[in-house]
Amino acid sequence: MQAKIMVLNKLLAHYGKQNWWNHPNRLSDWISMILIQQTTQQNAERALANLEGKLSVAILHTMEEEELQVLIRPAGFYKQKSTYIKALMAWYVSHGASLEKFTAIPTESLRTELLSIKGIGEETADAMLLYIFGRNVFIADQYALRLFNRLGLTTATTYKALREECMPLVADISLETCQEWHAVIDEHGKAYRRGNTDERWLLQ
Repeated sequence: MQAKIMVLNKLLAHYGKQNWWNHPNRLSDWISMILIQQTTQQNAERALANLEGKLSVAILHTMEEEELQVLIRPAGFYKQKSTYIKALMAWYVSHGASLEKFTAIPTESLRTELLSIKGIGEETADAMLLYIFGRNVFIADQYALRLFNRLGLTTATTYKALREECMPLVADISLETCQEWHAVIDEHGKAYRRGNTDERWLLQ
């Protein structure tokens, strides 16, 4: 466990704080988590730009699905994603449309609820827990899985296995550190993919 913590802290020191999730409109970050599925960041941002002026729970909840499909078309899979967004908004409204309403719900119970919403898988649910609901969870995405396997720090091959293995890492750290760890794992994953392959310094 200590070796993983050392690697994560070295990544944070190397790449610095990312802090890309604190959009003034929290709903923008939330909807982005659906728009980004199976597409590029650029396409998701184009779809999000089309939603400018309409990023409120009330508007998205009552908007006709056909209109929503037109707006988010640049993100691809727009029919499915419009259904997912509508389902998420309906669920949120059913809980009182206030993040404060969720504070009493244990993290794993809230995760189970999120996973019951159409279009929300394990990684998306954990991203929502971490960045929207402010819960310390480890997002065991492909970047994290590949990183720890390359460094010989895990034998996990699935999201579920790595998540269970790494959840103790985030139990006693600040929410900000937890968020930044995920951000720098992804930043490093992108750098590695571009050909920056020397990772020996992470274990020294």
